Amino acid sequence: MRPTLRQLEYIVAVHQLGSFSLAADTLHVSQPSLSSQVAAVEADLGVRLFQRGRGGTQATAKGLECVHRARRILAEVENLRSVLTSALPFGGRLRLGVLPSIGPYLLPQVMHSLHRDQPDLRVVVREENTLSLDEGIRNGRFDAIISTPEDHPNTWQHPLFTEALWVAVTTDHPIAALECVGAADLAGQRLLTLDTGHRLARIVYGLAGLSGGIVSDDYEGTSLDSILLMAATGAGVAVLPDLFARRQAVHRKEVVVRPLVMPDANRGISLLFPRDQPADDSHDHLIGAIRDAARSLDLAVSEP
Repeated sequence: MRPTLRQLEYIVAVHQLGSFSLAADTLHVSQPSLSSQVAAVEADLGVRLFQRGRGGTQATAKGLECVHRARRILAEVENLRSVLTSALPFGGRLRLGVLPSIGPYLLPQVMHSLHRDQPDLRVVVREENTLSLDEGIRNGRFDAIISTPEDHPNTWQHPLFTEALWVAVTTDHPIAALECVGAADLAGQRLLTLDTGHRLARIVYGLAGLSGGIVSDDYEGTSLDSILLMAATGAGVAVLPDLFARRQAVHRKEVVVRPLVMPDANRGISLLFPRDQPADDSHDHLIGAIRDAARSLDLAVSEP
């Protein structure tokens, strides 16, 4: 016997909710029926998928692997149904993941363009860090993501634009008196960046190595706004991507923002699709809409 789609739904629900009873209530089945179906899968596969304890139901290592693959299978089935029954691109619903440092500044124009051309297309956007975006594109949670291509191997990658980097410092910092900032100006400076779940952090560590700057784990930020606030207190030099710097940081009176001029002081941004997703005109339309929005924001657009 092979696991049925319904059994896979049961397994995913138990993992998500951490409870057989909650999963049964959510799926509108009796708990004994759900439990027996999960037990049947365990017996057939010869593995234990869940452990029950005082803290609730926890997936075993094999259970987590099963949940991961079950999500992909269920997502593919849903995609198949949508594609075959809808004349709209992406089956009528585009699930788009994006870096939080890009989404608020780039996507409004993209959404306007998509709605104008495909008013019935539903776009669901989630902002997540690099690691979460990679997990989402692999388990079928996203149809496409906007992210740094180096972090997502084995995907279809379409370069969109290159984003320069800026620095922000408190108003009485010596860097505030400069027109632009070079590697020598960062020597010995404490550089502020996001946690290591973001590509930006790895770029900043590279810049620190080139300039003699210092990146301290004590000053990792959870968002670009938090980095900016730390810079405003004099904790160090915040390194910011272009869109956030020009659209947000330059309007803050408590900091001074300056362009960073040194090798590798930039990051490439691409639109990425799952490798097993066939390319079609809807991909090209989405790529064009994002590039047009980036061009209007004076970004260095990657031309086809």
